[in-house]
Amino acid sequence: MNKSKIALYAIIALLLAAAVTMGILWNNSEKEKSEMQELFSIEKEELESEYSTFATQYDELKLRITNDSLLYKLEQEKMRTQQLLDELRQTKATDAAEITRLKKELKTVRAIMRGYILQIDSLNQLNTKLANENRQVKERYKEASQTITVLNQEKAALTEQVELASQLDAQGINMYPAKKNGKKLDKIKKAKKLVIDFLIAKNITAPTGEKTIYVRILAPDGSVLTKDVTSHFTYENRELNYSIKKYIEYAGEDLPVTLYWDIEEFLQAGRYRVHIFVDGNMIGYNDFDLK
Repeated sequence: MNKSKIALYAIIALLLAAAVTMGILWNNSEKEKSEMQELFSIEKEELESEYSTFATQYDELKLRITNDSLLYKLEQEKMRTQQLLDELRQTKATDAAEITRLKKELKTVRAIMRGYILQIDSLNQLNTKLANENRQVKERYKEASQTITVLNQEKAALTEQVELASQLDAQGINMYPAKKNGKKLDKIKKAKKLVIDFLIAKNITAPTGEKTIYVRILAPDGSVLTKDVTSHFTYENRELNYSIKKYIEYAGEDLPVTLYWDIEEFLQAGRYRVHIFVDGNMIGYNDFDLK
């Protein structure tokens, strides 16, 4: 075999070796390219999933806040996240640069989301604290109101007791028919006067000074003996006719009182009732059977 043939065979051998090597490299390149495409495709799906999750989380966060300013910011960030998700869905799995960019954007979205969560938690804790303080204030106010109500009731009760204690008391009330000179009679038929006497008891808590006594004499038929139908006084927001009116000076000690009713009308036998009033209070009453 001559040298020219040997050289030709050597060249052919080298070309075959190079072709085999190029084939192997091309197959490896296509395999790596396919693997990279598959990897980007998986990464794109994961990014889409995360973006969708964030979009949903923004809706959930909105339910936890009432701050209008924060709600507005949250809505703007949700719209931005949705826009990035739309961009990602339109991006081809082979567009490595765009996927890398959107991956970086996701980190920003994640950081912003974390910031909102911390801010909302802080606001909720503050709201909870304020709600607890408000409830405690309301409870203290309620307790104070109840205490004031009890104190007012006790004060009213004490005031009523003082008022009752300071009222005058007519004791030993008596009424009998009498002659013109005041001598007692057994029967009302011949009487010219009705004599009423009683004792205003000692009371150191009662106001002293001039007082007006009003006496109402009720006949057996229930009518009030009176000289003038316009003669009246006030008792428990009512205007009542009186039979006898008398001024006295009360000094806080026992005070005997005697009053007279001049009989100018026919008085039948039967049960009579006497009511005595001083300072707007009824201080005593009694019934008498006159024959």
